[in-house]
Amino acid sequence: MKTIKDLLFGCRILQVVGSTDGQVAGVHYDSREIKEGFLFVAIPGTQVDGHDFIEKAISLGARAVVCEQLPQALHERVTYIQTKDSAFALSAIAAHWYNHPSQQLKVVGVTGTNGKTSIATLLYQLFTSAQGACAGLLSTIKVVVGSEEQEATHTTPDALSIQKHLRTMVDAGLDYCFMEVSSHALVQHRVSHVHFDLAIFTNISRDHLDYHGDMNSYIKAKKMLFDQLDEGAVALTNDDHKHGSSMVADTKAKVRTYALKFPADYKVKILERQLDGMLLTFNDKECWTRVLGTFNAYNLCAVYGAAVELGMEELDVLVGMSQLEPATGRFQTLTGNGIVAVVDYAHTPDALENVLQTLQELNEGAHQIITVVGAGGNRDQGKRPQMAEVAVRKSDKVILTSDNPRFEDPAVILAQMEEGVPVESKMRVLTIVDRAQAIRTALMLAQDGDFVLIAGKGHETYQDIQGTKHHFSDVEQVQQFFNS
Repeated sequence: MKTIKDLLFGCRILQVVGSTDGQVAGVHYDSREIKEGFLFVAIPGTQVDGHDFIEKAISLGARAVVCEQLPQALHERVTYIQTKDSAFALSAIAAHWYNHPSQQLKVVGVTGTNGKTSIATLLYQLFTSAQGACAGLLSTIKVVVGSEEQEATHTTPDALSIQKHLRTMVDAGLDYCFMEVSSHALVQHRVSHVHFDLAIFTNISRDHLDYHGDMNSYIKAKKMLFDQLDEGAVALTNDDHKHGSSMVADTKAKVRTYALKFPADYKVKILERQLDGMLLTFNDKECWTRVLGTFNAYNLCAVYGAAVELGMEELDVLVGMSQLEPATGRFQTLTGNGIVAVVDYAHTPDALENVLQTLQELNEGAHQIITVVGAGGNRDQGKRPQMAEVAVRKSDKVILTSDNPRFEDPAVILAQMEEGVPVESKMRVLTIVDRAQAIRTALMLAQDGDFVLIAGKGHETYQDIQGTKHHFSDVEQVQQFFNS
């Protein structure tokens, strides 16, 4: 048990009404989770404002309320803490409540538009295979804490959940945590009180502009991770990317670089590409990997650099990297009927171009590349025609289809995608709203030796339609076709 006072350090308090000596039985930002003696943090959200639920939280037993605006009616038995930023306060309170677990782990954060899941997952695999059960993982795909594994609901969990997961990792005796850090999480202060020992920047391209508004705001959001690093941390940045140096311009951390094109602290070269892997060199030392694609060469170089910076012996890193498997739904290949189907999470123009470029390099113009792609509803509309343009430019045939339409009409989304198709390419493009039918059609059109890329959903096993998640797996659709 902690007192209210114990939890308030660093919360940017404007005023306190009531005593801070009372003990707190628990902390939450969701009024439905409040119990007797809890502290409730009211956070303004994009859809729901926690301030609207202060009275409900008090009726359920909250003894303290953290908020940005004090309610008009105050209860004598309740302590009110007004703060400049409730989300930032929650981050501090969560860290205090769980006794700052990130200071007892080596925490690695990965941010960027593409590559976060792959790098975090590959690092987790590498350290787990080399050192046993020593690491936890917080990723888009799953959360792994000790022997427990659960499906993830967000790229980066809320501040309270993050601290809880980290505390469980510490209590389980783990040494490392590898974590994806999204731009939303940074802006919403979910990781403001996580102590990162190493942070990795992958790349940045158009995404989430429905939330951030413009690219400058999106870039600034990513940079927040490096701005919060202390002098004992390492900032590992992609020096081939135009924003690689600006990400670390103001960091206090030791800066290290990785690259494929330009000189860097950690340099990767691609010597050979095959359908079952690539022969690479890392700082002139050869390594065969089962992971494919130029974009994955960058990811692997970040893994290599991070592992060395964390103290792993270079030879052990190279041996371990030769055994790594790609993350689920990241350039996942399935073969049947002489066809190679590739399921990938690519849901931005840049990611789609990277995957298709890899297929072109493997194909060498010998066979068709058929792409199935859509765009999510209630998200950045500006990238929809861009997605279609990339698919058409890099593929022989394209099928535009539904992704997660959410609360939008799929036909409207597809019409916006079609705007990116040049007139001279329209004969090579089909529009099929039903995703299952679109995948089957692509596989039926494919001939011996062809590649079929199914992009946008990757590891996801659902389609989000009108607020309901219906079971749907691109991988299962392909397997059913090959087995029929």
